[in-house]
Amino acid sequence: MEQPVNGTKATIARDLGRMLQALSGMMFISVLIPLIWREYYAIPPLLVSGFVPLAIGRTLSTVFADAQVPGKLHGMMIAATGWLSVAIFGSLPFLTIAWTVESSLGIGPLSPPPQTTTLAAFTEPLNALFESMSGFTGTGLTMTDNEEVLPRTLQWWRSFIEWIGGVGVIVLTTAILARPGSGSLTLYESEARSEKIHPSIVSTVRTIWWIFILFTFVSTFLLWLAGMPLWGAINHAMTGLATGGFSITDNSIATYDSALIDFALLPVMVLGSIAFPVHYLILQGDLKNLYTDLQTRWVFGSFGLGSAVLCAMVYFGGTYDSPFTAIRYGLFQFVSAASCTGFQTAVDATNVALGRWPAEAQLTVSLGMVVGAAAGSTVGGIKLIRALTLLKGIRYRITDVFYPNTAVRRLEINGRRLSDEEANREFEEAAIIAFLWFVFLALGVFVLLAILPAGDYTLENIIFEVASAQGNVGLSAGITGPESLPAFGKVMFLFNMWIGRLEIIPVLVTLRALFHRGGLYQ
Repeated sequence: MEQPVNGTKATIARDLGRMLQALSGMMFISVLIPLIWREYYAIPPLLVSGFVPLAIGRTLSTVFADAQVPGKLHGMMIAATGWLSVAIFGSLPFLTIAWTVESSLGIGPLSPPPQTTTLAAFTEPLNALFESMSGFTGTGLTMTDNEEVLPRTLQWWRSFIEWIGGVGVIVLTTAILARPGSGSLTLYESEARSEKIHPSIVSTVRTIWWIFILFTFVSTFLLWLAGMPLWGAINHAMTGLATGGFSITDNSIATYDSALIDFALLPVMVLGSIAFPVHYLILQGDLKNLYTDLQTRWVFGSFGLGSAVLCAMVYFGGTYDSPFTAIRYGLFQFVSAASCTGFQTAVDATNVALGRWPAEAQLTVSLGMVVGAAAGSTVGGIKLIRALTLLKGIRYRITDVFYPNTAVRRLEINGRRLSDEEANREFEEAAIIAFLWFVFLALGVFVLLAILPAGDYTLENIIFEVASAQGNVGLSAGITGPESLPAFGKVMFLFNMWIGRLEIIPVLVTLRALFHRGGLYQ
């Protein structure tokens, strides 16, 4: 039975309050960073930033404590409004720290350092919101022009929100503020997840977090062994595993200009591209899932094929003059794109920037960003399982005409034999999301064509940038920046990143409810 409007508001408000409390906890934990690095001036703004969502979240969850368990519709609206709210309140550390330094507030050990143009960009609320949304959605496009000069506190905050966002804000909230009842499953599914490791959803999300933490330590150790400084290894392990792509250096991974570090990051990004239930089974010793699971098989297949094609394009097209250089940059950039990580090694400072690669190479990278990797992992994009469902569904429909009407057929996907009704439902869902994905991609391209200076960027540059934002990837052809991207373009990208992370439908459902005549969805 549907709840009345007030009941709907109460349910959404109660769960929104829980998410804001979890966010405030992230900010309070982060106080350790300015203590360790002696950036004491960052502590007051970080505490203020934490108390705001704590107060609002505590009030909402207390006032509406008796709200009903969310249904499927509420779950979508909670996911959409929750992610938007977390991005808004998550921008507070950027704003407050930038304002503290700008105004030179503080005396003695609390005195801030001189302002930099990089940090000054965050005194603009839109830039701070852009950075926060990019972080939580695991996109990695940035409003900074030199990450190296940012305070360590903000370097950490950028990495931390990507790390949390990679698994999911709702998954985090469910893990630390678990409650009995079916509401947890509804919210879990509304965050573009459906896989279950254990019958209990709370046990599932806690197992996911343990796997994620274990892999983060392993990735940090691997990068440190490859020669990356420890602080860089910690941050890049977090953002690489979360397939987010924020870096603490000016030219992303290209700053290190190390083939060993480039190759060490490949398994980190691949780990983030494989579904957590498969990781769990492999850690239990069931290694055959590496080749029996359809999505995992296709992760390796599509990454291998796409990388081979891209390497051939940049070598035979004359972008790089040696096979090793072409393989080093082509392989890294395709895996970075298809895993939706967004780390960049192809920059003009060390070789040839992505924006100057041949058009066919840029579009190949864009295709990798659109498809993405496995559902149930930390990646963005349409996801391999939907692309495979579309391909298998189209073949099933075409071959259907060659069978008699009395024939009983089953569409088989990933070991599941689907009835006609089930096949229609899954094919329809994949087709709708893929269609909407390309509609909003086209809309973003149209907006950028209208607002960017004519002649500054090619069409392939613009398609590349919008696909990167909506696929939550973060690779850039040079368009995104505090000055280079007009304000309306930033707003458009905020929308692209938001719908990309939640796979579009929850955001559209929420917007329909907001604009529906008479108020909230009834």
